[in-house]
Amino acid sequence: MQPEDRRLFIGGQRSVRRTLVVRALLVLIMYAVVIIAFWLDRGGLEDKFDNEISFVDVVYFSAVTMTTVGYGDIVPVTPRARIIDSVLVTPIRLLAWLIFIGTAYQLVLQRLIEDFRMRRMQSKLENHVIVCGFGHSGACVAHELVVRGMEKRQILIVDVDRDVLQIAAEQGFIGILGNATQEETLQEAMLPSARALFVCTHRDDTNVLVVLTARSLASTVRIIARVEEAENEKLLRQSGADATILPSRIGGILMAGSLETTVLANHVMELISATGRIVLIDREVQTQEIGQMPADLDVLAVAVVRDGRELVTTDPDARLRPQDRLLVIRQATARS
Repeated sequence: MQPEDRRLFIGGQRSVRRTLVVRALLVLIMYAVVIIAFWLDRGGLEDKFDNEISFVDVVYFSAVTMTTVGYGDIVPVTPRARIIDSVLVTPIRLLAWLIFIGTAYQLVLQRLIEDFRMRRMQSKLENHVIVCGFGHSGACVAHELVVRGMEKRQILIVDVDRDVLQIAAEQGFIGILGNATQEETLQEAMLPSARALFVCTHRDDTNVLVVLTARSLASTVRIIARVEEAENEKLLRQSGADATILPSRIGGILMAGSLETTVLANHVMELISATGRIVLIDREVQTQEIGQMPADLDVLAVAVVRDGRELVTTDPDARLRPQDRLLVIRQATARS
């Protein structure tokens, strides 16, 4: 299997290209050791052609000896030369052949190995999160999810760039090489059993296609999509995205808020990040809170979410009901 055929990227899994390079270097090192050994003991060799042993003769003899060709034109004639061939060169010859055979065996069976790893990975995936695109936004999403308590092996990265996926795998994530606009790729990522799909490519048209494809495969999975241009936000919503994020808008607001001071921007970043000293969380209304006004609670509630609408805490209709959710600001839990 060629390196470009590899689709599954898992941390600790060495690429085929790297494996071939390492094995080739090992064979060259062993070849060099044999050359040095025979050159130092070249007096124990006999050339039946011209009775002279040059460096080229040693290189040639080392090659035919390691490959067990043995033409017989150059032979070891002294006891020491024969001991070198038996004790040093023979084990190296066997190891080199094992490397050749093992490499051929691996390349022939690599597709079967890849399919086995894919099936094993898929059998363990459930309630996972899929991140399409591991650029700056996708990487930030993945790492923020880890900070919020999700295991890296429950975060699956889909990208068309194998180098990016190799980086993701080295960081502990699982990667699948493929185009997320295609059903086959999302099916391999086990989308129907996923908890959520984050669409983080840098093109709105690609994001729309990913959302449409994903929604056709999984009608209930939560989809969060990145938006580059504000006019495309409505299109992504119509395509099936549950939430859309416009990074340029968020960045612009924070920059404008930093006109006089950086306190506002820093405070907002702490609120929305799990690494902040204070965090904004969305939680269910507890039984003992039903019937109360948000201002009467022992927590700092900033909004009530009811039937998809947000009510400010001072709204007379904000008295808590069983199906409501609360947006609450609280101190972050200390982490070790």
